[in-house]
Amino acid sequence: MKKKSTILTHDKNLAPGFRLFLMTLPFLALVFIFSYLPLWGWRYAFYDYRPPKALSDCTFVGFKHITSMVGNPALAKNVFRVLKNTLGMSLLGMATSWIPMLFAMFLAEIKSVRYRKFVQITTTIPNFISWIIVYSIAFAVFSSSDGLINNVMAAINPEWKRINFLADTNHMWLKMWAWGQWKGLGYSAILYISSIAGIDQEMYEAASIDGAGRFQKMRYITFPCLLPTFITLLIINVGNFLNRGMDQYFAFQNALNKEYIEVIDLYVYNQGIVGNAMSFSTAVGMTKSLISLVLLFIANTVSKVFRDGESIF
Repeated sequence: MKKKSTILTHDKNLAPGFRLFLMTLPFLALVFIFSYLPLWGWRYAFYDYRPPKALSDCTFVGFKHITSMVGNPALAKNVFRVLKNTLGMSLLGMATSWIPMLFAMFLAEIKSVRYRKFVQITTTIPNFISWIIVYSIAFAVFSSSDGLINNVMAAINPEWKRINFLADTNHMWLKMWAWGQWKGLGYSAILYISSIAGIDQEMYEAASIDGAGRFQKMRYITFPCLLPTFITLLIINVGNFLNRGMDQYFAFQNALNKEYIEVIDLYVYNQGIVGNAMSFSTAVGMTKSLISLVLLFIANTVSKVFRDGESIF
């Protein structure tokens, strides 16, 4: 007992800040292992690596693979195509980044608690479904052979010519954006829903006394209160402008749409794992990360200018 009380007394004597630091150590370790330790793999970009050789047995080529992205016409053409796909879909996503905020605003106006929870749960669940399952759903609905739409149309019109929607290259960016919206809309709105819950209800009561309607409250109270959150998330998304991920595009790619669907992350995978050009793919991924870091600092500087010195980090 005496030993136990001594330990408890020792714990109480620890500074609160030091105790908080000890609590964050496991999370700092995870960040180091998964975010910083992989940067050691960047050294492959400066060697002409040929597996299964050891890196020490490979030729050091310096910035050869980095300069080849613009110096080699064939590689430069592919990099430009992939960059165009990435920027196009990122701009489309950024231009429609207000949709989760608008969805949260309308969701908060639903008076029935049960129905509101039903809508929120229904729109949030797709976020936890893997992209492989999403593609399976898309294949079941849009397949040219046994797809639901083609089967229904063939039953209605025997002369219906089956369409392979998944292989059709028309409006491919818009299709990928639509699938992303369906999967992530509810989850993206959670932060805005939390912000709405924190708005002072007396503001709404005062607006009701002044005769404001539902849409006027949304315009003059809810929207201004959510705007700082929206701007902060928008600025952070600038840093992730080139990070489209590869899961969605890997699941939906095929020989026909690959030219329009291949983004930087998928290109790195195809070059490094499929094409066995590991050094070049590492150089592309490293360059993308450095550009994203520069964009994040630029966005933070712009935030300080337009938000009276407020920084996002």
